[in-house]
Amino acid sequence: MDQRIDRLSQMLGKAIVGKEQALQLVLVAFFSGGHALLEDVPGVGKTLVAKALARSVAGRFQRVQFTPDLLPTDLTGTNVWNPQNGAFEFIPGPVFANVLLADEINRATPRTQAGLLEVMEEQQVTTDGVSRPVGEPFFVIATQNPIEYQGTSPLPEALLDRFAVSFSLGYPSEDEELLMLQRLGDRNHALDSIIPCLELEEVLEVRARSLAVKTTEPLQRYILSLVRATRSDKQVTLGASPRAAVTLQRLAQTYAYLNGRDYTLPDDIKALAPFVLSHRLIVSGGRPGREVVERLLKTIAVP
Repeated sequence: MDQRIDRLSQMLGKAIVGKEQALQLVLVAFFSGGHALLEDVPGVGKTLVAKALARSVAGRFQRVQFTPDLLPTDLTGTNVWNPQNGAFEFIPGPVFANVLLADEINRATPRTQAGLLEVMEEQQVTTDGVSRPVGEPFFVIATQNPIEYQGTSPLPEALLDRFAVSFSLGYPSEDEELLMLQRLGDRNHALDSIIPCLELEEVLEVRARSLAVKTTEPLQRYILSLVRATRSDKQVTLGASPRAAVTLQRLAQTYAYLNGRDYTLPDDIKALAPFVLSHRLIVSGGRPGREVVERLLKTIAVP
């Protein structure tokens, strides 16, 4: 394993108890250049994950609490008249960050949610015909409560497709929750103990190296078999897009690199597919997309 990844994992462990799989998914999405959607109940550590990651890579962190009255310009920024120089001046919004926590994203209106489409895909904001890059790396961690639906707007398919992975942190085990209580008041294990262990340039270097991880044609055909099978499945109303296939390969490469390999394996694809594909599917009867993906993983031949 790249020693920088090991350092980062150890640093995050100082603030976050357990959650090994969830942290690995966050890191895979982060280093692949994707974004993560956390569907979970309040109080399980979503904000802590985002803050700890931003501090660990010396990045700028911004948090936006999504509400029904939030406007797109509240995210992207707006031009304000400056009487001193007699011209409009652009005031950047919170998307100009390295790690953006979009908290309870489904509480905003569809118009405001759509304000994230361009920046999540192209890492730039266009206002009044002028495009401004938000910088690299740019990583969105969005959260939504899967239980409470009152006053919420479901995320449109176009926005869901922008998220590389979707998963739940889940409740901690009894031992992990006990450790959380024991750490109270111990500053050695608080968020304040997180110090930068990677520079932003190193993050981009790890991303470039993971992109060079080899994926053979049989594995690419396996990815396509999974993605295309979602489109023809009788239970699925809307299958996974071509972007899903690209994302699954990209994340498999990063997953392999974070595990110390310069080549991908079928197991990498199988491990990631439920988190990459499930949220992109619309299944008849309101059934979870994950059930379809897991069924397809059992029926499609592995190269």
